Amino acid sequence: MTPRRTARTALAAAAASLCLAPAAIAADGFDVVALGALGGIQDGNLSAFLVRPRHDDNAVTCDAGSLVNGLRVADEKGALDDVTVPADSPHSRVGHVLASRIKGYLISHAHLDHVAGLIIASPDDSRKPIYALPGVGATLVETYFNWRAWPNFTDRGTAPQLKKYTLEDLTPSVSTAIKGTAMTVTAFPLAHGGVDSTAFLIESDGDALLCFGDTGPDAVEKTTRMRDVWVAVAERVKQRRLKAIVIEVSYASDRPDNLLFGHLTPQWLLRSLRELDQLAGGNALKDLPVVISHIKYALTAEQPQKKILAELEAGNDLGVRFIMPQQGSRWHFK
Repeated sequence: MTPRRTARTALAAAAASLCLAPAAIAADGFDVVALGALGGIQDGNLSAFLVRPRHDDNAVTCDAGSLVNGLRVADEKGALDDVTVPADSPHSRVGHVLASRIKGYLISHAHLDHVAGLIIASPDDSRKPIYALPGVGATLVETYFNWRAWPNFTDRGTAPQLKKYTLEDLTPSVSTAIKGTAMTVTAFPLAHGGVDSTAFLIESDGDALLCFGDTGPDAVEKTTRMRDVWVAVAERVKQRRLKAIVIEVSYASDRPDNLLFGHLTPQWLLRSLRELDQLAGGNALKDLPVVISHIKYALTAEQPQKKILAELEAGNDLGVRFIMPQQGSRWHFK
């Protein structure tokens, strides 16, 4: 081979490696911001997590109990510092994220503490999809967007339909592209005290994040729905492609099963995570981040976070990394 040909070959190889480089580094997990960390009665801090791939500016929320207030708190805490508002934008940073960066909402179920922020923000929001199981979408339209509780900003139900939000029906266990983003979502039905809820498997470039709506334990709910989710994600866990789980624990473990109302305790979550570990081959959850959402705000002198975390850590024979979120917290799960 001549020196000139050798040089051309080397340049071609270098060019090829440069072309491949973005794809090679694209999969770097997810950035997650807690827009609402709690469940129940603390208005302004209710279930909502902003999720985007590390390499993409466009996001989706997993539930939307608190939206504008969650964005405001996140901005005050510096969680949105990497967001640049275009010079010609009329919006604040909070407004820019709401209108331009959030490309859709994943709604697990229609309880107010998971949708109140979306409903209240709708007059000033931008056009975008709401992704939900068909029954959840129907409840949103029938209960809230009906011109009695609130104007109908959707594309279904009572006329006139303002069509700001398009309802995208999710088929269980079928991956769906989240429009305007580099993500897909797969929905899995959950049992929530007689109400259909949803777990969302969000994926991008081979990385995955699992975000649960409210759910009761299978043994109490008399279903296999949590196990069905674990079966679906076990291989991703084994391959270390599941980067984090966001899952509820509403009460401490002294809560009687007959008063769970479709929620988890530390004892029930640990039991369920052990089932996932077994399905993934054993010793598979070490260092996996598990964000504990939807802890019920208590009208008592002390909040239950410390007790719940202590109970989780005391039974943590799996080596998972439990995280107690605060509103406005941000993580990079990779």
